[in-house]
Amino acid sequence: QVQLVESGGGLVQAGGSLRLSCAAVGNIFSIDVMGYYRQAPGKQRELVAVQTKAGSTNYADSVKGRFTFSRDNAKNTVYLQMNSLKAEDTAVYYCYTDGYYRGSYYGPYWGQGTQVTVSS
Repeated sequence: QVQLVESGGGLVQAGGSLRLSCAAVGNIFSIDVMGYYRQAPGKQRELVAVQTKAGSTNYADSVKGRFTFSRDNAKNTVYLQMNSLKAEDTAVYYCYTDGYYRGSYYGPYWGQGTQVTVSS
């Protein structure tokens, strides 16, 4: 069983920055794919950024150049640095993981979500 513990988020003015963190805890010692999705009111959940353990990262076009995803494999923790925030970035952000551990698939697991609100 894997639990994702999220932190960060909050209220910020347009043009500001926030940093989200997500730690994977539980009966697993190596996390494979991790990333963030977000869901705005009335919209479907969408990918923000996702990274494999090898370091290959995909970003949504809407956040490229503004958001940076990083991970600390030793801590099973990922970070999403969000700069130049816009009102349209307002959403609940969810941490995510799945992949393979010791040859067996695990997941998907989701964090509890953290609210990001950008005021214009």
